[in-house]
Amino acid sequence: MRFSATRSAAALLTALVALTAIDARWAQAVTPQEVLEDAALEKRARELSAELRCLVCQNQSIDDSDAPLAHDLRVLVRERLTAGDTNDEVREFVVARYGEFVLLRPPFSLQTLLLWLMPLLALAAAVLILWRSFGQRRAAPAPAPSTGKLSPEEQAALDALLKNERKDQS
Repeated sequence: MRFSATRSAAALLTALVALTAIDARWAQAVTPQEVLEDAALEKRARELSAELRCLVCQNQSIDDSDAPLAHDLRVLVRERLTAGDTNDEVREFVVARYGEFVLLRPPFSLQTLLLWLMPLLALAAAVLILWRSFGQRRAAPAPAPSTGKLSPEEQAALDALLKNERKDQS
């Protein structure tokens, strides 16, 4: 039995919908031993963990990472919260220990100015390159329309070639 393109697309769409419908908690790396008994503190810990970068993976939050360092950071966040620290105090503590790189969304400051402006600079460069390349194409002169006749110089060169070819054939 052959699948049509429509059936294949429908099957793929169904699979994608099923994957997005999976509970987000399944994708997180938090182990049951890490979960705090106090639901309010656990919610704060999850919010903070979602804001902190795994220093091993670098493109995941510590909430999503299975790396041992991410586990240690999750435990540290929970320890600080149970000790009575506010979210800002926990964030400042982690930043003081690991630097601003640990934040998934670094604050806008003089040190991070290039980081925030780089996407805009890249977009501007791409637009400039495209504009210049299309501008050069339009500026190129169009070839003269062909009349089907050769200029006198071209005709003389053709006659000379043909005369040499006839001599070679004889």
